[in-house]
Amino acid sequence: MFIKVLGSAAGGGFPQWNCNCANCQGVREGSIPARPRTQSSILISDNRQDWVLCNASPDISEQIRHTPEFVKHGHLRGTTVGDIILTDSQIDHSTGLLSLREGCPHRVWCTAEVHEDLSTGFPIFPMLTHWNGGLLHQPIVPMQPFKTQVCTQLRFIPIPIISNAPPYSPWRDKPLPGHNVALFIEDESSGQSVLYAPGLGEPDEVILPWLQKADCLLIDGTVWRDNELVTTGVGHNTGKAMGHLALSEEKGMMAMLASLKAKRKILIHINNTNPILNESSPERASLDQAGIEVSWDGMEITLGE
Repeated sequence: MFIKVLGSAAGGGFPQWNCNCANCQGVREGSIPARPRTQSSILISDNRQDWVLCNASPDISEQIRHTPEFVKHGHLRGTTVGDIILTDSQIDHSTGLLSLREGCPHRVWCTAEVHEDLSTGFPIFPMLTHWNGGLLHQPIVPMQPFKTQVCTQLRFIPIPIISNAPPYSPWRDKPLPGHNVALFIEDESSGQSVLYAPGLGEPDEVILPWLQKADCLLIDGTVWRDNELVTTGVGHNTGKAMGHLALSEEKGMMAMLASLKAKRKILIHINNTNPILNESSPERASLDQAGIEVSWDGMEITLGE
């Protein structure tokens, strides 16, 4: 199984265009050791030739320019991406579909709840019908395994997780199980598995067995502290309100990861305020000591070789 991180940041990217927090200012000026990052998305493959896109970031055009894997050689027009999976209907995971309109039709796998949000409050599905048929909804149901039409050695299981619906959704603060899923992805040829969960508000009895089973975790690293936006002076939301489990809380993400046996534990969807983006910060050092990695744009992960 081959995974390429297209974007490793949370919504807004890093640096965020209108933010002058210490991290954003520092990376712009080059005064802190940190890498710029685009908004969260990954590619996954079983053969390095055909790819499944998991989430479509607003930064997809920039990501494509830096990712040769997208190029379908020998074709005047085309792409190696055969299927697209959405884990939720958040703006930072779905807006990139608009930038892919020239390549329609696209098969897009998502739950009924995500499809409803993206057909009403943020109506990407009906909008794109005007481009060669638009987006072809492939329904997925929480806890029911499915396979995409490419990369058939990969088996996907959507696991409902505790998070939140988008701010535009009528289900904000009262999400249904299908509004947010993690993906447990198993390579049937090697037996290796990864759990992809860029949003995770709270581990519960549903997700915990899959966290324990996965060989690799590619998991929510949005904020260091739950009140991080407040303490940095850039916002009022808590991590919990946005649907993200903070890393350093007493029962936070780091504590949970310490109890798991995955060979690799990798953080993704990292907010611009998070001190772990500064590679010389004590917070980053504590992750290194715990054996927890921080993903970056272009990071490649190979399982089963």
